[in-house]
Amino acid sequence: MSNVVLLEISERIATITLNRPEARNALSSEVLALLPTLMRAADADDDVDVVILTGADPAFCAGLDLRELGSTAGNLSGTGAASESSGESSSGGVRRPFPRLTKPVIGAVNGVAVTGGFELALNCDFLIASERAKFGDTHARVGVMPGWGLTVLLPQAIGVRRARELSFTGNFLNAEDAFQWGLVNRLVAHDDLIPVTRQIARDIIGNDQPGVRQIRSTYAAIARDQPGWEIEAADGREWQRTMFSAEAVAERRAAITDRGRVQ
Repeated sequence: MSNVVLLEISERIATITLNRPEARNALSSEVLALLPTLMRAADADDDVDVVILTGADPAFCAGLDLRELGSTAGNLSGTGAASESSGESSSGGVRRPFPRLTKPVIGAVNGVAVTGGFELALNCDFLIASERAKFGDTHARVGVMPGWGLTVLLPQAIGVRRARELSFTGNFLNAEDAFQWGLVNRLVAHDDLIPVTRQIARDIIGNDQPGVRQIRSTYAAIARDQPGWEIEAADGREWQRTMFSAEAVAERRAAITDRGRVQ
């Protein structure tokens, strides 16, 4: 099995690690195929009660692998969520980065979480952030559209006006502001990120697991904005049909790099 995504299980905790550090854990087609497979395996494992999603330092996830995008003639569009081979689909053309799960997923954000990587984080139940974490929605910088619920989940987390600012500007949100805005539950020293996250996981494990999973399901049903997800999916498909160009995205990415700005 490829090692671009790792799965480790101990103490009833499954830790799933994006493992392309040289590419800032960018979402290649291989990662997009393997991540939901391992998430599903962890959720089905009777020895797992909580899942932790993190990245190999120095990044959490830099989003779609735009280098690969430039060589696939648009086969991987949006953040990867619009690709027929990536994520998990449901009614209305809605796609998510990993399957619907029954067990809590904690995001341990160890570095930058950008665009599709930001959406990965938002799809977790809640987030613990290292002091090195940064969050950015750069879809508008490179001319791709959200495809994993960012336009629903981000305003739910921080409010619609702040969400619009981040999406319109492409500016990054540092860890301290992310904590102050309520995007992350806790802000910790980098070396404490996994120990603190595992302790929170153990606190969850100490409870009645059928009860935890039912409460999680109820929260998900209350917070789910299916019409919003469907609007995002439809707009993304229309953008891809009428406006999207892999070549133009590659050119924008190169220009951003030349200016010293990350994806």
